[in-house]
Amino acid sequence: MPLSGFDPLVREWFCARFAAVTEPQALGWPKVRTGRDVLISAPTGSGKTLAAFLICLDGLFRRARSGALPDETEAVYVSPLKALSNDVRKNLEIPLAEIAGMAAERGIPLAPVRAALRTGDTTAWERQQALKQPPHILVTTPESLFILLTTERGRRMLGTTRTVIVDEIHAVVDDKRGSHLALTLARLDALVQETGRARPQRIGLSATVNPIEEVARFLSPSAEVVNVGHRREMELAVEVPKDELGPVASNEMWSEIYDRLAELIRANRTTLVFVNTRRLSERVSHHLSERLGEAAVLPHHGGLSRRLRLNAEERLKRGELRAVVATASLELGIDIGTVDLVCQVGSPRSIAVALQRIGRSGHWVGALPKGRLFATTRDELIECAAVVRAIRTGELERLEIPQSPLDVLAQQIAAEAACRPWDEDELFELVRGTYSYRNLSRADYDAVIAMLAEGVSTARGRSGALLHRDAINRKLRGRRGTRLAAITSGGAIPDTSNYAVVLEPEGTTIGTVDEDFAVESMAGDVFLLGTHSWRIRRVEPGRVRVEDAQGAAPTIPFWRGEAPGRTAELSRVFSEVREEIAARTPEDAAAWLQECCGLDRRGALQAVEYVRAGRAALGALPAWKTVVAERFFDEAGGMQLVIHAPFGARINRAWGLALRKRFCRTFNFELQAAATDNGIVISLAEQHSFPLEAVFEFVKPETAEHVLTQALLASPMFTARWRWNAARALAILRFAGGRKTPAPIMRMKSDDLLAAVFPDQAACAENLVGEPRIPDHPLVKETINNCLYEAMDLEGLKRILEGIRSGAIRTEAIDTAEPSPFSHEALNSNPYAYLDDAPLEERRARAVQLRRTLTPDLAEGVGALDAEAIARVAEESWPDVRDADELHDALLTLSVLPPVPEWAGWFPELVQAGRALEFRSFWIAAERSERVRAAYERDDEVAAADILRGWLESTGPVKASALAARLAMNPALVERALARLEAEGQVLRGQFTAEKTGETEWCNRRLLARIHRLTLGRLRNEIEPVTTADFLRFLLRWQHVGRGAQLHGVDGTLEIIRQLQGYEAPAGAWEAEILPRRVARYSPEYLDRLCLSGEVMWGRLSPHPAFEEAAGARRVRPSRAAPVSLFLREDADALLAHAGAGQKRENLSHAGREVLEALEKRGASFFFELQRATGRLASEVEDALWELAAAGLVTADGFENLRSLIDPKRRRGEGRGRHARPRHAAGRWALLRHGPQRADAAAVLARQFLRRWGVVFRDLLVRESLPAVWRDLLVELRRMEARGEIRGGRFVAGFTGEQYALPEAVDVLRAVRRAEKAGEQVEISNADPLNLTGILLPVPRVSALASGVLRLVDGVPVELAGAAGHA
Repeated sequence: MPLSGFDPLVREWFCARFAAVTEPQALGWPKVRTGRDVLISAPTGSGKTLAAFLICLDGLFRRARSGALPDETEAVYVSPLKALSNDVRKNLEIPLAEIAGMAAERGIPLAPVRAALRTGDTTAWERQQALKQPPHILVTTPESLFILLTTERGRRMLGTTRTVIVDEIHAVVDDKRGSHLALTLARLDALVQETGRARPQRIGLSATVNPIEEVARFLSPSAEVVNVGHRREMELAVEVPKDELGPVASNEMWSEIYDRLAELIRANRTTLVFVNTRRLSERVSHHLSERLGEAAVLPHHGGLSRRLRLNAEERLKRGELRAVVATASLELGIDIGTVDLVCQVGSPRSIAVALQRIGRSGHWVGALPKGRLFATTRDELIECAAVVRAIRTGELERLEIPQSPLDVLAQQIAAEAACRPWDEDELFELVRGTYSYRNLSRADYDAVIAMLAEGVSTARGRSGALLHRDAINRKLRGRRGTRLAAITSGGAIPDTSNYAVVLEPEGTTIGTVDEDFAVESMAGDVFLLGTHSWRIRRVEPGRVRVEDAQGAAPTIPFWRGEAPGRTAELSRVFSEVREEIAARTPEDAAAWLQECCGLDRRGALQAVEYVRAGRAALGALPAWKTVVAERFFDEAGGMQLVIHAPFGARINRAWGLALRKRFCRTFNFELQAAATDNGIVISLAEQHSFPLEAVFEFVKPETAEHVLTQALLASPMFTARWRWNAARALAILRFAGGRKTPAPIMRMKSDDLLAAVFPDQAACAENLVGEPRIPDHPLVKETINNCLYEAMDLEGLKRILEGIRSGAIRTEAIDTAEPSPFSHEALNSNPYAYLDDAPLEERRARAVQLRRTLTPDLAEGVGALDAEAIARVAEESWPDVRDADELHDALLTLSVLPPVPEWAGWFPELVQAGRALEFRSFWIAAERSERVRAAYERDDEVAAADILRGWLESTGPVKASALAARLAMNPALVERALARLEAEGQVLRGQFTAEKTGETEWCNRRLLARIHRLTLGRLRNEIEPVTTADFLRFLLRWQHVGRGAQLHGVDGTLEIIRQLQGYEAPAGAWEAEILPRRVARYSPEYLDRLCLSGEVMWGRLSPHPAFEEAAGARRVRPSRAAPVSLFLREDADALLAHAGAGQKRENLSHAGREVLEALEKRGASFFFELQRATGRLASEVEDALWELAAAGLVTADGFENLRSLIDPKRRRGEGRGRHARPRHAAGRWALLRHGPQRADAAAVLARQFLRRWGVVFRDLLVRESLPAVWRDLLVELRRMEARGEIRGGRFVAGFTGEQYALPEAVDVLRAVRRAEKAGEQVEISNADPLNLTGILLPVPRVSALASGVLRLVDGVPVELAGAAGHA
């Protein structure tokens, strides 16, 4: 019996609280009781925490009962998260208090058993209390344990430790926190053994560990393993939005995700929503709060204060919150009460992370965890499917334990030597006794000791000298201040500072970027934050001030961020899922995805369509054993290379960085590169001309490490990791003088230290001969190792390159006309969301960005700089002379100046003072006379270059011939001098103006950059989306409602009907409001002629509500407000197919049914024929026809037939003039037949909407009565775009999602925006298609059936006037 060996009080408490002993407890307790080291691996919620703790509690209560419980710490519980430590401490208080209560009830004397918490959040008072009266159980984190072990009073408290419990060991074992903890535990062992006690027992706990044997060795060389296995039945599914997924999630899609999350949260008592970033946690919680209420949802992440985190945990546990949106802060085993469902937004990037997070639901014995993964892009859809597949098949990532990190070693040696003197050899043996440092070489150990003893001489003094080393007796002891340095600046978690990104001029904070990114950026740089591009205006301490870049391309290379990439194991499963889809038929693949990967039918079909489309475009499927290189030209002539390699970001980052270095060396040209989990994107230039298949030979296995090492030295990842490692090694201190060292000062000290240790890294590259010489320094060695094996996966890259060489990995190379679907997500950071046949303004904007890679003949004038910008910069650069001193300054700059009449008054003053003189009819400064004579009399190239430098700094683009003529200088000398300035990097040559002379122009680099910025600003304004008001002004012109836009006659009426067909308006509104607004001097005869000629039909297209409800629930009631559409007969079958009106005849009147039957039998009939066939009165047949027309079941030859029914005066014979016409029209009545849906119906509708609105986007179609599915329309719109018929882009501001426009509509749109607002007033009926209230117009939506008009002034609504106001 597992409980038989426990104290009766402990046994009774356990039986009262739990129904049964779990498997981890039954297997773990016997091993723990022996005192041996134990690793317990079991699923989340299986009771493994008590499997470790209960034996400790049992021993404490036994001694408490006997009175032999001393006031000393016996058990130390170490948790990787502060929140987890706090939670375990609270859960300890429950058994402590309840067992003490049971003892009191039974009259059993029991000494109190105490537990205390020590983390970074613990108050100073609580810390002092724990030191004064040591707790029996100490709950802490690895960092706080290190601090306690380094303080004098902390060491006294920890010296009595009997048991150490390390929870969630997998969270630290694979990074430097694990190495740090390993040395801390070794130091704790040494401390306890100093007092003559036995080494503390170690117990490790984890839910997900692989390989378990290696983790057990990390815990202890003699640890025994209790492995209950990580597999646990789970209810998993992938949630896919109704809209089609793309390379990036649109705002509409996010809105749909929020709605679905809210729906799931309402359906469950408590829900955990996991996201991958703090920013997303805040955003998702905000949107969920809008849907569920402020008190229902809270965020939870490490950036929040302790008070806010604890508040969220407590409220969730008490059931006061419906949901918490968390990052990894709630990933581990924190007890937050009953969680019914876990939702993961986006891919978790790791199988183990998915298991851990989903395991937070059903966190009790016997429960079934439930998880939903929300895919936001197409690649994420496949990745989420792979996560579900991996979990169901038992896949799990292998943990990689860092080997001998030298920075951590330096910190721990300094801390330990500060506590007591150590023999070098004994300390080496202590370090080597840990699993992380088992392979530490003596040479590396000695190098670290030397670094700590000698420090480094920098520009700001000696840094990092922390030890006194007695080399004769081989003794180490800490210097003064070393203990304080270790306590205040120790730990393995790197300090990363964030800069707020502030949008100007609004002053709103739009996000954050890391310190490295901010400091290494410059004004004018363009970068992406979210899915939008921003231009940096200036960088201030703690802030980056930006402006909207209007969609400009990012100019900052990829190698800034290091977001966690997809693991290799998940990447392999991702590849297998792709291959499985490709190997099956579409239907079979969809069924397999539904059965094995948790997708629903819609998601499975999207995944199949995506994979098959990508394979069709490339001719091969990128997979684990197949790599595809794809090359294509973008619109501006730039060449893009995408290497499709689904190996995960760490391998691709390494390959991409090595390729970038090889390209640079081969072609002497820096380029930009990006790496994703599924490939590498490299932007090539004209210099990069090579056979495409040769790209696989650029990096070879045997030279990969050397090339990559040289490449990473120039990347920000090296400098960032150098700073982290220097701080970890205490070479630069995070705290000094009781204050945290500001991030800029840390960076400055880090740079000084690097310059002292690694001179070639800080040296000017132009002065280096050959490659940088890498010093044999422990921190340099550690930093390079971290870059190669942590940020990147060098060994993985070598395996890939070996596979390519041996043929085990197949390679394919293809040049494509446009990017393949697999490229879209990788290219998302490129200038535009839509890879389109851009209009001229967009092409010019792109060409300007790529100017230095375009030759004049290729650019074809497209990229010409703006003449106004050139003139403005030239004017601003020319000296502004207002007195003699300023004229002298101008002469010093220009050296040689033809006389300027406006300045002639000051020149004699300078001559008289000996400061200026005349030379060959030029003005020159006296100080420049020798230079001028050398250029003009001796053809001195250096002197000529100095003269031209000043001129080019003061003018815009200029031709060499023009310079030679203006300065009366030898043309050959001018050419040579300009070439010299070009070699110095002072000037650039090119075709900068629109003139087609063929002669090269020259411009100062700084001035050219200013001209570029001004040109881009103007061009971006050209393609800037229009406002809603401008769009409405455009629609007034497009639909011929605006001033001077009306059409004329029958042909004009036909054109209006062609544009508005399919739109339904009240029957009485067509000739009263809609057509007269668009056709000048409209006459009903126009419409009659078109109907009787057979070109135009009328009828209701949308199904009547009576046919959608249960029989008898609603009758068809005809009225003038019944919706009717005018349409061309040639398009009738496509429009009527969408109507789909059912016929529930019981909802019709008796007369209506009889007339309908007569038309079905006789076919088209005149009015008198229907009257005779039914035997009804004329008024009854009229009512029946009107009822059938209102129901969308009949039409007639002419519109006159409809007029005769809707005009009550005419039906009563009361009309005069036109209304005195015959009561019944001459045309025939016929059934409005709804045939089967045409195959091209979506294409017809897409063209019709484009014809009607000019610009089409999802929100605009709310006005349409035709039930068009946006996803189906998107397919057709994209096809039309691919054929060059329409354009995709962002045309109207304030509306998200894809937008498409006819080319001629774009021209009109831009003309409208450029036109001045003239106060044009327009009144339209509420029934008009342009009544866009509540859709485009920021006023409450008004029904088309409401009487009244909408008044607009320059597209802005003025008021909503009722019918009474127009009486």
